[in-house]
Amino acid sequence: MIRKAFEANIQELHNDLIRMGSIVEKQIHDCIDALVTKDVEKAKKIMKDDDIVDDLEREIENKAIRLIAMQAPLAIDLRNIFTTTKIVTDLERMADYAVDVAKIIVRIKDEKYVKQLVSIPRMGELVVLMIRDALDAYVAGDVDKAYEVCKRDDQVDKLYKEVFNELLQVMIKNQDTINQSTQLLFICKWLERMADHTTNICEWTIYLVTGEKNNLNE
Repeated sequence: MIRKAFEANIQELHNDLIRMGSIVEKQIHDCIDALVTKDVEKAKKIMKDDDIVDDLEREIENKAIRLIAMQAPLAIDLRNIFTTTKIVTDLERMADYAVDVAKIIVRIKDEKYVKQLVSIPRMGELVVLMIRDALDAYVAGDVDKAYEVCKRDDQVDKLYKEVFNELLQVMIKNQDTINQSTQLLFICKWLERMADHTTNICEWTIYLVTGEKNNLNE
């Protein structure tokens, strides 16, 4: 009976994590959509809803601490709980980056874009799909899928380099574009970091299933 109750608590942790992941995925999708459409109200909502993510992170961490303190978890249980808290940390950081993007949207709302936004939205799409598939891999304990998602980080890195070079040329040709171009470069860097955090999630999934910790961000 005690073991069943403990397993139910572990499942509740997993469910909370997936709920948090879905919210973060939407935050990132919405921040890219708001960037493209210059939807300031959507950007402000992203900033406001960050409290939901922060509250969920604290709730999950507190549940994890109570589980360890009040139960006698086995080694596999500890790995389960530890992995959950690590993934939650990565998700919260990605939500923070989405808020950072939203702040820039508000900041440059009245400016015409220095170039057509093509690669940046593409980066966003790749990141959202990576997060979705990384969470699916976590739920299914699918190591092969986790490895496959990690490989997609290279596509995001490639786009980041392309946008960096494009915006650098824009700034060289017209110094008046430096401020906005720099803001857009920040957005690209944050998307690239989101992809890295998604890779971390995949690494933790692999660790949960196999007990082996590999650094796939290198």
